[in-house]
Amino acid sequence: MAIEYRLIVATRNPVEDLANRAFPDPDEHMSGTPPLLLTDLNEKYGFGVTAYAGRDGYLEAEADNGMWEWKPSAFVRFTFHMNKKASLGPSLRAMVGVVERVLDSGAEDVSLDLNGNWLLLTRIDGVVTKHKQADWWDVHGLS
Repeated sequence: MAIEYRLIVATRNPVEDLANRAFPDPDEHMSGTPPLLLTDLNEKYGFGVTAYAGRDGYLEAEADNGMWEWKPSAFVRFTFHMNKKASLGPSLRAMVGVVERVLDSGAEDVSLDLNGNWLLLTRIDGVVTKHKQADWWDVHGLS
């Protein structure tokens, strides 16, 4: 079973704009034909990433206080496909760096989930909330 993290950004902006914010380094540039872009960073970070722009999104995931549901009307979803053979710690730190770049470079609502099951982070109306603090963030030393 693969380990996948999904960063969903509620936006009508082109997928290329979000991809450039997430991966500003030319060596990490995402390529493809919109609405789907990809980059293979397995050698560098231990994951590959796809970015997909869509409409009528839906996410239901377990948060700290029960199930959380979100329906962004337009979105860009980054899916991080973790390499099972890579060291998870450095891979997760690199992924969280991408999440931070997206958060720091815009004001959109966002969510980060693990395998579509665990809600790890949200920014809704400008308020960032980390979920699963003890079960995920602390376990991986990412607090």
